Parts: sequence; C-alpha cells; structure tokens
Amino acid sequence: MAGHGTIQRPSTMSTPTTPTDPEDSTGKNRDDFERPEFRLVCPFSIPSSTEAASLRIIRNLGHFALYYTHFVWIVLFIALIPERKVSLIYLVIMTYVASLYLLLLRALPPNFYLLDKSIDKSIVLGLIAVATMVELIVTEAGLHLVITLAATVPIVLIHAVLWVREDFCVEERTGGGGGGGGELVPLVDESTAMV
Repeated sequence: MAGHGTIQRPSTMSTPTTPTDPEDSTGKNRDDFERPEFRLVCPFSIPSSTEAASLRIIRNLGHFALYYTHFVWIVLFIALIPERKVSLIYLVIMTYVASLYLLLLRALPPNFYLLDKSIDKSIVLGLIAVATMVELIVTEAGLHLVITLAATVPIVLIHAVLWVREDFCVEERTGGGGGGGGELVPLVDESTAMV
C-alpha cells in the first residue's frame, strides 16, 4: 500500500564491481568523494599601466554604453522630479524619440539603404542627446544636468577602469620577454585547476 501509484526507476549510477584501492572495503574510489576546489573570482582589478586603463575604458564604454546611459538617465530623472516638471516631460519625450528610432532600426530589413548605409546610429543618438541637453538648458534645468553629469561620470569611469572583461582575464603577463605585450590570460590557470 505504501508504494501505491508510484513508479520506481532503476538507479542510473554505476558502481564499480571491483575495489580500486585494496584498503578500501566499500568498493568505491576515494577520489569520487573529494569536493571540487572553490575559487572566488572578482571581476574588478586595478590596471597595471595607463595604457591598460585606457584600453579597459574604451572596451567597457563600448560594451556597457547602454547601462551607463541608463544610469545617468535615472539619476537625472530623479534629480528633475522635485522641481522641474517641464524639463522632466522633455526628457521623457526625447527618450521616447530615441527608443522609437532604435526600434525602427530593428524593424527594418538589414539591407534598407537609407538608414543602414547613409545614417550612422551613433550620429543620430548623439544628436538626440545634444537636443535633450539644449532642451534642459532652455527650461532652466542646466544646473541639474551639470550636477548629474559631475556626479555620475566619475562613477562610470571608475567602473570602466576597474571592470575586467566578462571572461575574467588579466591584462598582461610579464614573462621572460619583458614588457608583457598586453596578452590576455585567464585568472585561473587551467593546468593547476585540474589537479
């Protein structure tokens, strides 16, 4: 009655038939019971030189551009809420225009000549950003814009300098050749990880 309605499946684990270690009376290999080594990997590190820092900034600004833009936009949005309602409306309208443009680019076929070849996406988004800044200055929210940029741009740059690539690589390996050469190597050495 206890097994009524249940289906028992055979075990999929195979057990060795002969003991691998003569002193082991259970017939199991002792290596099967060892826990894997735990390694803590931090995606942040200080670059070794100014060239490595500038390379990281360029790479991370390209990779995290949308996230950095959203961060600055959210801080500016929160700064405009208490006092500048008209500026807030203009900011939302320009965000809506930029979102519609990006959605239009995705909806068009890839070989559409007008938007694909002649107009670059970064130029249009730059013009929208400049128009938004001009609107904020005209509506007397320029001080909010300057304070927001002064507060968020250093945070963005610090993140861009300290963030290592998503596959957790070290910028340089100083070997026998001297200088390093900017070679990317993994933080966890593969040869020692399998031991």
